[in-house]
Amino acid sequence: MSQSTGGAGRRESSLRRSPVEYAPKERIDVALDPDGGADALSVVSSETAREILAELADDPKTASGIAERMDTSVQSVTYHLDRLVDAGVIGPVETWYSRKGREMTVYGVESEKLVIDLGADDGGVESDRSA
Repeated sequence: MSQSTGGAGRRESSLRRSPVEYAPKERIDVALDPDGGADALSVVSSETAREILAELADDPKTASGIAERMDTSVQSVTYHLDRLVDAGVIGPVETWYSRKGREMTVYGVESEKLVIDLGADDGGVESDRSA
């Protein structure tokens, strides 16, 4: 299995990379909606999704770069990336090209904080306990 990881490392290092310049928002407010589909809270309940977020917290990366660092399949990473994008937690920040000219999406976090709104009316008082 380590042979395939080495191959992934060669693929990632052979990308034509442009500098990724982006700044995540300070925070994203997430409202709990019991009738809604996959929301940010349910998506980040997955250990794999949280590991992906930890990888992206440092620098934006491609799916293959994340898979290599986590020692898992690109298919698994792609599944979780798609869910995280749909929930608005991460997003595409750049496109890199392989030496063969294939487009590779570079993902980054959408915000530095994910704040959960429980929907309770607190009289207009805002509290930032997300730290």
